[in-house]
Amino acid sequence: MPWNSLMDRMMSELHSHSQGKTIEGIADCFRTAPLNPQIISAIKTAHALGCELRIVSDANHFFIETILKQHELFECFLEINTNQSFIDHEGELRIQPYHDFNFASHGCANPCPPNMCKGLIIKRIQDSMSSEGKKRIIYLGDGKGDYCPSLNLDEGDFMMPRKNYPLPSVGADHQKPLIVEG
Repeated sequence: MPWNSLMDRMMSELHSHSQGKTIEGIADCFRTAPLNPQIISAIKTAHALGCELRIVSDANHFFIETILKQHELFECFLEINTNQSFIDHEGELRIQPYHDFNFASHGCANPCPPNMCKGLIIKRIQDSMSSEGKKRIIYLGDGKGDYCPSLNLDEGDFMMPRKNYPLPSVGADHQKPLIVEG
């Protein structure tokens, strides 16, 4: 089961009568999520220097927005590409896939989850950057779903895999390097 489908099911269970969690209770939980102060500083510094920061994540908009707002980082990001979330008529958080894989495949041959090909998102971002004269992507990733976008980076772009997470081991099985330098 894809992660976003599992999270949708978990949210339904949390809202159920046996658990009784409200949307505000769930938000409060995410507001207590720690974020490394060095990460906060790096994001604020990059934003202040004029870098365009974008998120490409297999999480969901509610979780990401709640955490970013808690740490006063939400306004630093130009774009958030993630699974959609909404509050339904019963006040329950629902999570929908970025790409509706029940309707059609996103068509990627790499080991991407069915609900999101980050490589296709990076291609779209690259296309928009080309038209604006932008030059470089620095992509940070940690999971297997981050391998596909690393294959789409251009010369001069950088892939920064998180240490001790699955991404470097996925890349070890392929010919193309994970760090592309110009």
